[in-house]
Amino acid sequence: MSNKNIAKEESRDTFSSKVGFILACIGSAVGMGNIWMFPYRTGQFGGAAFLIPYLLFVGILGYTGLIGEFSFGRMTQTGPIGSFEKAMEMKNKNKKIGTVLGIIPVIGALGIATGYAVVVGWFIKFLFGALNGSMLAAPDSGAYFGEIAGSFGSVGWHLAGITITSLILILGVSNGIEKVNKVMMPIFFILFLVILVRVVSLEGAIEGIKYMLIPRWEFISNPKTWIYALGQAFFSLSLAGSGMVVYGSYLKRDIDVPSCARNTAIFDTLSALIAGLIIIPAVFAFNLDPTAGPPLLFITLPMVFKQMPAGNLFAILFFISVLFASITSLMNLLEVPIEALQNKFKLSRKVSVISVCSVAFFVGLFVENGDVLGTWMDVLSIYVIPVGALLAGIMFFWVVGTKIARSEVESGISKPLGKWFEPMTKYVFVTLTIVVIIGGIIFGGIG
Repeated sequence: MSNKNIAKEESRDTFSSKVGFILACIGSAVGMGNIWMFPYRTGQFGGAAFLIPYLLFVGILGYTGLIGEFSFGRMTQTGPIGSFEKAMEMKNKNKKIGTVLGIIPVIGALGIATGYAVVVGWFIKFLFGALNGSMLAAPDSGAYFGEIAGSFGSVGWHLAGITITSLILILGVSNGIEKVNKVMMPIFFILFLVILVRVVSLEGAIEGIKYMLIPRWEFISNPKTWIYALGQAFFSLSLAGSGMVVYGSYLKRDIDVPSCARNTAIFDTLSALIAGLIIIPAVFAFNLDPTAGPPLLFITLPMVFKQMPAGNLFAILFFISVLFASITSLMNLLEVPIEALQNKFKLSRKVSVISVCSVAFFVGLFVENGDVLGTWMDVLSIYVIPVGALLAGIMFFWVVGTKIARSEVESGISKPLGKWFEPMTKYVFVTLTIVVIIGGIIFGGIG
C-alpha cells in the first residue's frame, strides 16, 4: 500500500488554515507542562542550567518527533489506532497488532485528560475566587487550595470544566477546536505579557530574572538535570503518539509540516519562558521558595498576588490565561479517544464527545484528591505517555520507513529535507524516547 492511496475516501473535518492548525497545536502544547511544571523544574535544577538542555531537546524533538506525528496522522488520515493498523498493513503484517498497540496512546490520552479535567476545574474555582475576592481574602492559601483538592472536593468546578470543553468539541474541528484556539491563544499570550511587564517591575524581581538566566554550572554536570529537561521537552510538546497524530490527521496535504512543527515548538517554548519569568521573579520579589514544586501555582502564587499592588486584578488576568491554556490542552487530549470512537465505531461526533467526556468526568471524580491525582498523573506520564511516543516513532520511522516518511513530510514544502532527516528521526528521536522512558522509571517521573 503506497502513502498516496492511504487517505480515506469519506469526508473528514479538517483545519481550514495553516494558522488555525498551528494555533491549535500551540494550544495543545501550552498547558500545565509549561505553566505549572516548567517554572518549578527550572527552580529545582538551577535556573538556566535547566534551560540550556531543555532548549536543546525542544529543538531536536520539534524537528523529529513533532514533524513525525503530524505527518503520520496526515498520511493515514486517522488517529493512533488507525495509523498503527495502516503501518502494519503497509508491511503486510497482522493488522490486529497495530490495533492493540494503537490503543496504548489512546488510553494514555484519555487518562491524562481525566486528570487534566480536574485541574481545569481548579483553575475555574481560582478564577471565581479572584473575581469575588475570596481567594486573596483567605488567610491561609494552603487551606484554600485544600478545600478543593480533597476527595470529591471540586465536583461542581470539575463538571463545569468538562462541560465547557465538551461543548466546544461538539462543534467539530474547524468550527470548534480551530475557532476557539484562534481566540484563546492570542488572548493567552497578550495577558501573559501584561502580567510579565508588571512582575518584572516589582522590587526584588531582578533576582528571580538572574536565577532564570544565569546558569548554576554544578547542575549542568548532574545527569538528572538533563534527564528531567528531556522529559519536560517531551511533555511540553505533547509528544505522546496521540494528540498530535490526531491533529495531523485533520491537516491538508499542501501544508508545510516542518514549518508548523517549528512554529509550534517556538511558541510553546516562549510560553514556558514567559511563565518562568512571571512566576520565579514574583516568588523572589516576596522572598518565597522558587523550588516549592507543585504547590507553586496554587499556593505560592496566591500568596504573591496578596502582597502585590493591584494583586486581585493580576490574579484575575493570570487565572483567565491559564484557564484558556488548560482548556485548549484538554481539547487535544479528549479529541484522541473521540476520533477513535468516530473512526472505529462510526459513532456521530456528538455521541462520541458525550461518551468520552462522561467517562473522563466520572473516572475523574475518584482522582480529585490531590495525592491520588498526583499518583494517577505520574503513572501515566512514566509508563503510558512515553511508550505512546516510542510506538508512534517506531511505526512511522521504522515500520512505514524513512523513505515514505520523508516523502510525506516533504509534501507541501518548497525544497527537500537535508540528509539529517533519516539518522535524526530513525535513531536519535527513537533513542531519546527510550531514554525518557528509562529515566522516568529510574527517577519516578520526569514529566
